Amino acid sequence: MKCPFCNHEDTPVLDTRVAEDGSSIRRRRRCDACDKRFTTYERIELTLPVIVKKNGSRTDFDAGKLRGSLMLALRKRPVSAEALDAALQSIQEKLLQSGAREVMSGQIGELVMRELKRLDKIAYIRFASVYKSFEDVTEFEDAIAEVGSERKTRKREQ
Repeated sequence: MKCPFCNHEDTPVLDTRVAEDGSSIRRRRRCDACDKRFTTYERIELTLPVIVKKNGSRTDFDAGKLRGSLMLALRKRPVSAEALDAALQSIQEKLLQSGAREVMSGQIGELVMRELKRLDKIAYIRFASVYKSFEDVTEFEDAIAEVGSERKTRKREQ
């Protein structure tokens, strides 16, 4: 590691500790040339996959855009900010766990629909109507029937 003060190449590590948050390693170093001390951090670098849109264009994953879509579907619904954050985290974890370098936008849409179905059925229907481009009332009815049948199945299992 180069010294940030004199650019000397040799900076031995004096002390190594796990940072307070547990997600990085903190290292104290000393430059052999100028004798100045400095701190470096070693962190895991996780990169979310690139999103491939329907038209073939590619864009970086944008958690803010995903949050906006979820918030729009959940607008005026009784879902806490913590539940929204957990849903976002779950989607991002699934994308990271996939190990894929690129993901089709449709896969993200499916992950969002799964989370919304779990969080709030009305928000799920709202999102599905736009995502699946519902064109008539029967498609709404089918989606509502699907959500209703799952609810009845869960009640019977309890």
